[in-house]
Amino acid sequence: MTTWGLIGASTIAAEHMTAAFRANGGTVASVLSSDAGRARSYADAHGIARGVTSLDDMLADPDLDAVYISTTNEKHFGQAMAAIAAGKHVLCEKPLATRIDDALTMVAAARKAGVVFATNHHLRNAGSHIAIRDAIAAGTIGRVLSIRVHHAVMLPEHLRGWRLTSPDAGGGVIADIVVHDADTVRFHLGEDPVDVVAMACESGLGQGVEDSCMSVWQMPSGVMVQTHESFTHQYAETGFQVYGTEGAILARNVMTQRPVGEIEIVTSAGRAPLPFADHGLYTHAVALFEQAIAGTGRPGADGVDGIKSLAVAEAVAQAASSGRRIAVDYRGV
Repeated sequence: MTTWGLIGASTIAAEHMTAAFRANGGTVASVLSSDAGRARSYADAHGIARGVTSLDDMLADPDLDAVYISTTNEKHFGQAMAAIAAGKHVLCEKPLATRIDDALTMVAAARKAGVVFATNHHLRNAGSHIAIRDAIAAGTIGRVLSIRVHHAVMLPEHLRGWRLTSPDAGGGVIADIVVHDADTVRFHLGEDPVDVVAMACESGLGQGVEDSCMSVWQMPSGVMVQTHESFTHQYAETGFQVYGTEGAILARNVMTQRPVGEIEIVTSAGRAPLPFADHGLYTHAVALFEQAIAGTGRPGADGVDGIKSLAVAEAVAQAASSGRRIAVDYRGV
């Protein structure tokens, strides 16, 4: 099975990804941190053989098959390009990069090198969202008219820092959460937003970056999408609501990293729960990545998915800063 290297001694790798790799039969051989002490302590704490400070040293390991990148956003491009050049498969956290042109370069390089390149968009791997997508595709609520996404939460203390202070590192709620919502809406509808309007602000936590955002998107089919993302809402529940000509899908607390939440279908026949699988989101994502490496499938979210979610987030940021309606530029992908 796959031997992995962790590029970034991150919280998400500790809390979710290392277990997901091992659940799929993989081995985590090394972890990279710019701080030697952290590299050693992180490796010891998580049963990883090597803690390293040199990316070249990690990538020189002939037994290493793939890397998982979870550093700050501005580092993704250089680290992914080095891994691709070394012939390693790459699973990269969202957003793929801070610039769409860099994301395009990453995807093109991976395609040329013949390695699997994927974006770690976790929500499309949730049993809840798979069930919602399948219900939409089955015509359960007729033709979709609109979607409302409520993804306003309180950013946990241990995840603050650069997300609230550093635009250069890709901080702010748009880069952190709007990209997820863009990917999730694309997953459900099978189409890409055309243009957006938006407003954003610093409402209590952000220091030089936006911590709250609301936007409206127009889809090619005419579906209207309304989203609300925030780092500041202590008491809010997340939600994903789909309204159609023959009914509605109402999901509560499904915009999360855990396999939880409730979904209800409302039609003329009444209200009924929509059951869904409770598998681990990241375990499912890694299983699909492993199938792609084996040539028997594709990643849950590939590099093009990552480009498109980044393009939507970029358009939302431009709309919020300019006060204008902005067309989403997918750069031809």
